[in-house]
Amino acid sequence: MIDLFDKHRPILERLSRVGPDDVNPVGVTNERMLSPTRAIINGRETILAGTNNYMGITFDPDCIAAGEEAMAKFGTGTTGSRVANGTYSLHTALETELAHFLNRRHCIVFTTGYQANLGMMSGLAGPRDTIFLDADSHSSIYDGCTLSGAKLVRFRHNDATDLDKRLARSEGEEGGKLVVLEGIYSMLGDRAPLADFVEVKKKRGFQLLADEAHSFGVLGPHGRGLADEAGLEDEVDFVVGTFSKSVGAIGGFGAGNHPMFEVLRYAMRPYMFTASSSPASIATSLAAVKKLAAEPWRRDRLRENSTRLFNGFKGLGLDMGCDAVSPVIAVKCPDEASTIRMWNALLAAGVYVNIALPPGTPNKLCLLRCSVSAAHSNEEIDRIIELFGQVVAAHHGKKAVNA
Repeated sequence: MIDLFDKHRPILERLSRVGPDDVNPVGVTNERMLSPTRAIINGRETILAGTNNYMGITFDPDCIAAGEEAMAKFGTGTTGSRVANGTYSLHTALETELAHFLNRRHCIVFTTGYQANLGMMSGLAGPRDTIFLDADSHSSIYDGCTLSGAKLVRFRHNDATDLDKRLARSEGEEGGKLVVLEGIYSMLGDRAPLADFVEVKKKRGFQLLADEAHSFGVLGPHGRGLADEAGLEDEVDFVVGTFSKSVGAIGGFGAGNHPMFEVLRYAMRPYMFTASSSPASIATSLAAVKKLAAEPWRRDRLRENSTRLFNGFKGLGLDMGCDAVSPVIAVKCPDEASTIRMWNALLAAGVYVNIALPPGTPNKLCLLRCSVSAAHSNEEIDRIIELFGQVVAAHHGKKAVNA
């Protein structure tokens, strides 16, 4: 008999390479949260530089109060999906507020950001359609494409010319065409060159979806994301996003202006057959979205902090994931073993960052990935830079990390 777990043995072998004195990077426990930027990990106070808490909003008193009030009024959970008993007035209020914030006619809220991509990909595309997907897209997008049953065509990362060539080859094929991009890519922090892709759209004709998970609340004069920053919102047909980044809660959304958009509620299995978000989560998300609109200083502060950390790392001579400043700042490392060692050294020194290893990274890169928050103080940013410098010097002499 073949053991169903045999296929997972390579995972165990990989985990066994973590040293006996090392902390396993997967599943680090925050024993107590002290603030948006600090927690107790392994019994010591640690600076959090890998949480995606871009607006630093998780401890905002108004958001906490909104969640407490909702729990007292509506209970701890909905115990049903949105198409059954799981739609509360809070859900429709959040969809209305989000649609207004995004300047879109329609918005659908999901229980998680992962489900938002599963739902939107599988609801928009079907077996007769083709999805053209940036090769560096998030796993949730790939999984949504698989669920849709659509033909999947990958194009080179951020390469509009390559997309154009692949679209040309598909001329005459039946079905619709959906092109999927991300505002800020989660591993390296680079942006999609949206204007280039819009030119291809005008030439070839397709519907365009932007996953603004890491750019929602962050980019643009209104905080709506990359399309807002580029002044090309009218050219983007559909937007997907999450509440687990800038909103500081959990959930996701899809939005658009198509007159038939609402029919997706009856076509998306991840929406139809999942219990809806808890009242407390929806209420905190609603309060946070209102703050994104009313408090642009958060975006300004995030930009300042991101620039400070990026320039500090550049000053150390680190090999950066990309040349553009964003809240996602990745440092390339030589190999898996050294990445694990340096990650452990950073944690022991008092700063938590993300470790990112193949196959979850583009081009098989090994990365130490930071995500900046508007709540970080200048002193915290400078301390992160200082500790990176110490760890790099200890593991590579005076030279920086070079891939």
